[in-house]
Amino acid sequence: VQLVESGGGLVQPGGSLRLSCAASGFTFSNYATRWYRQAPGKEREFVAGISSFGGTMSYAESVKGRFTVSRDNAKNTVYLQMNSLKPEDTAVYYCRALGMNDYWGQGTQVTVSS
Repeated sequence: VQLVESGGGLVQPGGSLRLSCAASGFTFSNYATRWYRQAPGKEREFVAGISSFGGTMSYAESVKGRFTVSRDNAKNTVYLQMNSLKPEDTAVYYCRALGMNDYWGQGTQVTVSS
């Protein structure tokens, strides 16, 4: 079982990044997925979530209107499109798959800085 995030990096304020989380080893379409982030010295926090077939999405207030979560069950992948990035979005971003079991990825660093 694996969840592997990718797409993180360094971006200037106002820029965009698209994170991906590729799943393997389980039936991805049976799992809701969520994105979390953890900034240095802070607790991990919920960012966005999407239901197993993509019909329902939810977002933290801090990212509403800027971030979009989506998934492609044919590719066993969930995405997080992040626009209008701010320095306070700097964190390690993790994906999580929730269903019969609970799986986490290893995280990908996002740094927003000029």
